[in-house]
Amino acid sequence: MLALIKKWFRGAKIDANLVSSTGDIPRHVAVIMDGNGRWAKAHGMPRVLGHRRGVSVVKKMAILADSLGVKYLTLYSFSTENWKRPKPEVDYLMSLPREFLIKELDELIEKNVKIQMIGFREGLPKDTLDAVEEAERKTANNDGLILSFAFNYGSRKEMTLAMQAMFADFQAGNLAKTEITDELYSSYLLTRSMPDPDLLIRTSGELRISNFMMWQLAYTELWFTDVYWPDFSEQHFCDAIAEYQRRVRRYGAL
Repeated sequence: MLALIKKWFRGAKIDANLVSSTGDIPRHVAVIMDGNGRWAKAHGMPRVLGHRRGVSVVKKMAILADSLGVKYLTLYSFSTENWKRPKPEVDYLMSLPREFLIKELDELIEKNVKIQMIGFREGLPKDTLDAVEEAERKTANNDGLILSFAFNYGSRKEMTLAMQAMFADFQAGNLAKTEITDELYSSYLLTRSMPDPDLLIRTSGELRISNFMMWQLAYTELWFTDVYWPDFSEQHFCDAIAEYQRRVRRYGAL
């Protein structure tokens, strides 16, 4: 519908001609936003300025994804392993959700975007958590694009806690062995309210999933680019969608 157009977006012309109007639009797109620090280094800047520049890309991608018909956009924003980084950088990363939401929340509400966080809330600074939860409350009734921030998220921890919760239900007699299925296990995960990603985009040239949605990505189409996240454009997003449409998803069948 909105594919096959040339759209002006903030002064940048998007050539979406390769996106087929009859092809499938991925219902759920997940993104590993990588390369902020390397972008900053390449421009002779401190790493934190790369993160700030990266944040400016988020709203553009959310609005474009919504216009193309994507229902879920999940952004890997801070991993459970990122706590290993130098404290000044971690402190700055913790401030970004509040900074982003103060600036952009009103427009996202106006565009009917629903915001949610997927991750572990314990250990997060109060200001960070307050900003996220305020955004979740204010957008709870919106029914447009669901914009999820995987913040303080790690797939191994998610899967371990899910297994522990399932075992506790088994021990309590609330779950029989014969009831355990893929679908049931998925219901114990942090992503229980959304479908598995159809398309994963990773920027910066790295070719790995880095402890991100390892269960959920079983049949996801993967698209990698050498472009650092701060330089990731609307055209790159359209290119990823176009490549997705050229692939045949067989799920193990012929």
